[in-house]
Amino acid sequence: MNADELRARTRAFSLRVIKLIQSLPKSLVAEVLGKQLLRSATSVGANYRAATRAQSHAMFVSKLSIVVEEADESVFWLELIRDAGLVKPERLADLLDESEQIMKIMSASRKTAKNNK
Repeated sequence: MNADELRARTRAFSLRVIKLIQSLPKSLVAEVLGKQLLRSATSVGANYRAATRAQSHAMFVSKLSIVVEEADESVFWLELIRDAGLVKPERLADLLDESEQIMKIMSASRKTAKNNK
């Protein structure tokens, strides 16, 4: 998968999360968890985009580290939303899987980048 495909994939992930958040029930818990998820999920795409424009190898690795962290945090918020019963588990399964896949891809990319110093 090349940088353009990953940029599109992380953007699509952000958009899917936005649609999920818009469908959450109107409650304080849903609002708080939704805002946390919105921040982390959109950060995945924004920081990957920044990584592809990094001016140094160190900045590239640093931005990829942020992407991994934000993808992992997104998994956490998605699991809380699911476990709190705000959304049916089957509705979140694909989104959780995508977040975990992005995390693994970016983690492997970061490892490769560190080794290619």
